[in-house]
Amino acid sequence: MQFILIAYDGTDSDALERRLKVRQEHLAKIEKMKEKGEFIAGGAILDDNGKMTGSMIVYEFPDRKTLDDRLRDEPYFTTGVWKHVEIKPFRMAVMKQ
Repeated sequence: MQFILIAYDGTDSDALERRLKVRQEHLAKIEKMKEKGEFIAGGAILDDNGKMTGSMIVYEFPDRKTLDDRLRDEPYFTTGVWKHVEIKPFRMAVMKQ
């Protein structure tokens, strides 16, 4: 089952610094998830000036509980980078070539 996560960073003056401080740890976790087929697609949400302000990720897990368990040690959660998070069931469109 696929899920889409849309998460927004804080808007305080330290928000970008907080994100950058743990970004490599976040990306390392994403890389492991990609190797397992759990990460489908994702990236940073940008403001009009190209500054990172959030994240969008499509995950593949058997159920929501498994996803929630996997996110317990997500650096952007544990360090307070993400302040508002939505997770919804999702179905990636399959396009014929």
